[in-house]
Amino acid sequence: MTAEKTDFKKTLDAYRAPRGRFEIVDIPAMRFLMVDGHGDPNTSPAYADALAALYPVAYTLKFASKRELGRDYVVPPLEGLWWADDMDVFTTSRDKSRWDWTMMLMVPDWLDEKQVETAMRHAGARKGFARLDDLRLGSLHEGCCVQTLHIGSFDDEGPVLARLHDEFIPAHDLRMDGKHHEIYLSDPRRTAPDKLRTILRQPVTIA
Repeated sequence: MTAEKTDFKKTLDAYRAPRGRFEIVDIPAMRFLMVDGHGDPNTSPAYADALAALYPVAYTLKFASKRELGRDYVVPPLEGLWWADDMDVFTTSRDKSRWDWTMMLMVPDWLDEKQVETAMRHAGARKGFARLDDLRLGSLHEGCCVQTLHIGSFDDEGPVLARLHDEFIPAHDLRMDGKHHEIYLSDPRRTAPDKLRTILRQPVTIA
């Protein structure tokens, strides 16, 4: 019998957000494959190398889960944590060369640390990846967050984030508490820029 394939974009609230408005949500602790870096994702070799390390391990995990546990799933969407010393570089100057980031792929809760380590070892044995040694399994618990679904180019996010940071969050007696989080529901290699679907999320706490 073919294993039922789980699509986390359809089953987890963390991967759903309203378009055109901000929503306050509670995000539980989740585990991710993570790689850190710095610089413009459009030009930084470190960014390309990070993705080249993340995906082989993620797919090795997926196939092991299906083969060994009978639990198949769609590899979750790419996610990124973004920050800088001056957060205005996200809303005003959009100076991507000053951005720090952590790129991530979620790991299902039924897979343990040993299985992740085995997947990393097997992926590394097939082909050398520049940043495989930098990849780690980490946990992220964001808790209370504000998020929205942005449809359009990444470069058009600035005004949305300005409304989030400068209007919605202060108006609801909240303050930013954590790193700007983006979830890429579309594949930019196959999707026109004006149709890209990205969840924009900001962890918050009571001001």
